[in-house]
Amino acid sequence: MQYRLEFHPAAKKELTKLDKQTSLFIIKSLGQFISSYSDAYEADMISSSKIKSLKGEWKGFYRLRMRNYRVIYEKIDQKLVIYIVRIAHRREVY
Repeated sequence: MQYRLEFHPAAKKELTKLDKQTSLFIIKSLGQFISSYSDAYEADMISSSKIKSLKGEWKGFYRLRMRNYRVIYEKIDQKLVIYIVRIAHRREVY
């Protein structure tokens, strides 16, 4: 099962506001994330705390940790989409 990435317009804007080195790191990491994605990979990432299921107003979304940045995403099984809704520094993301 192959997923694809889709970005919310606000997430694209947040990505372009980051410095070039950081945005390239995030884009490269998301490429690796999506190419490796499977149920087993997700379980491994959850056990290592790189992925966390969110609660409260963000219920149904996940947080992906990338150095000091966090990517908030929603997994849409029917469309096979990882929908990126937020990219921000960890102190600003929630």
